[in-house]
Amino acid sequence: MSELKRLHTVTLDKDKCIGCASCIKRCPTEAIRIRNGKACVIYDKCIACGECVRICPSNAKIPSYDKFDIVNNYKYKVALIAPSFYGQFDDIKDINYILTAFRNIGFDFVYEVGIGAELVSQVTQRLFADDKLKKPIISTACPAVLELVSQRFENLLGNLLPLLAPVDVAAKLAREKVAKRGVAEEDIGVFFVSPCPAKVYALKAGCTVNRNYVDGVLSVAEVYMKLVTEIGKLDDARNLSEMGILGLQWASSGGEAAGAMCRKYLAADGIENVVNILEALENGSLKDVEFVELNACTSGCVGGVLNVENPFVARARLRQLRQKFPQVGITLSETGKPTSYFMAEKLPEHGENTFGNDRTLAFARLLAVQEMYKKLPKKDCGICGAPSCTAFCEDVVMGRIPADSVCPIAGGVAATGGKSDG
Repeated sequence: MSELKRLHTVTLDKDKCIGCASCIKRCPTEAIRIRNGKACVIYDKCIACGECVRICPSNAKIPSYDKFDIVNNYKYKVALIAPSFYGQFDDIKDINYILTAFRNIGFDFVYEVGIGAELVSQVTQRLFADDKLKKPIISTACPAVLELVSQRFENLLGNLLPLLAPVDVAAKLAREKVAKRGVAEEDIGVFFVSPCPAKVYALKAGCTVNRNYVDGVLSVAEVYMKLVTEIGKLDDARNLSEMGILGLQWASSGGEAAGAMCRKYLAADGIENVVNILEALENGSLKDVEFVELNACTSGCVGGVLNVENPFVARARLRQLRQKFPQVGITLSETGKPTSYFMAEKLPEHGENTFGNDRTLAFARLLAVQEMYKKLPKKDCGICGAPSCTAFCEDVVMGRIPADSVCPIAGGVAATGGKSDG
């Protein structure tokens, strides 16, 4: 297992898990199995999309994130607020009340990720004008999509937009602003309030950066509970927001694509729809598109499993808030930063092949799976604990289960093709 994949963004409460197999059928990378009546995750395959958390009827899947107490490890505390966060609150006419409340729960500085989003949009426009990128360009803002492309769609790696995610841009800018105030680097703690486990993974692992600009990743749900009371105590709010509509619209599916100012764009959300679009891109059936925005969560980041509000309600609230914002908060020229400042420091490479990176061995394993598969009923029922008959064969070949494992509905036929002694 790679070191990065040791970052488990979803864990299991075994007492709650009933082994119902809902998760194994919905996982887009077939990363979950049922073993001894309980779900377990093959973390090398996991893309941290949170679909298993969303679909589990027993609430047995637990997304991982840092507990709020981590902020006390730093003298100067910075909060990074995603645009989707504002949609969690009812009856908020001015987001400055939310930003001010962050100051009241212990943060010294608040910075909007929407500012980073606006700048990424403007750099994207610049790259389109240069016309040097391979089209269709695939957005890299959703880390679950990045992982999915790396694992299943290696032919599309060259289409990825080579830019930092807005949260990384915001973290860099926030650190610089605080440092200019004379705060020592080691005293600065930067914390992102995340709507989803994929962003927890990406920021912990540093998927597109060579150093981590974020020191901790908090849950929207936990921070929300702390803020609600504080907002109710406020008679007035400080004017802290610098974001415009361009940044706010990133919270919902289609917002990034609209900000790219590209006429021929496509926006899809929900992991199953994302997979369908990537398959269409890879096989060439999707044509006449220049920019593709993909979000693993339904409706975009407002649909993240760490949020507290229904994504459609949150999106409606954000639509109402748009009236209070200027079109653009901060322009590229105002930052004085070159395009290189916003470029990804690294992009995902093709993940490890299903059967390993030794080509000879991988080919032998593939042939073994194909032979084994011929002897199975091909019903993909999940009774064996794997999501499909192919996955069952892969588990045998890769040594995840014994070589004489039996298909439960194949009349005692073992995976190797012979009759089970039982």
